[in-house]
Amino acid sequence: MSNFLFRPAFLALLASSALFTACKDDNDDPTPDDDNEQITTVTYTLTPQGGGTPLSIQYRDPDGDGGVAGTITPATLVLAPNTTYTGSLALLDETKTPAENTSAEILEEGDEHLFVFSPTGVNLTITATDKDKNNLPIGLSSTAVTGAANATGTTGSLKITLRHQPETKDGTATPGSTDAEVTFPTLVR
Repeated sequence: MSNFLFRPAFLALLASSALFTACKDDNDDPTPDDDNEQITTVTYTLTPQGGGTPLSIQYRDPDGDGGVAGTITPATLVLAPNTTYTGSLALLDETKTPAENTSAEILEEGDEHLFVFSPTGVNLTITATDKDKNNLPIGLSSTAVTGAANATGTTGSLKITLRHQPETKDGTATPGSTDAEVTFPTLVR
């Protein structure tokens, strides 16, 4: 009789050990997860508030990193002085066919992304106007305000950086990694 009780208990233990090993976390996949976005095209469009012709500047590198160098069209973003613009960014991954709208994915994962606008040598302030679910800025939509024209007529720059910040986004550029970064020659005149 003791053998009869032992067998079901032993079989139950044996069956449960198979379950535990079957449910283990399988990290044997040799392909690492790449959380950063593939971005080959960045277009920044600025529309004067109160009316006027929209201005756009685009960085395009359709083959991605390496290979043929990217291009900026037009060569310089020329903004009017003392003007407020509504800005919008559009990003694409042209390594895929058809091209993938990366902006939609960034918006969907807004709590993991932040655009950082860094003007240098130009009288320009840019503020993100869109927010993620935690009320932190994203930057696909923005307001750009120019000051007086540059008296010397020299061209400055506008660096736009997309920071990927899963579980670390705090509204600053510090945490995370860089998904994309492009510097546009910029002039206020």
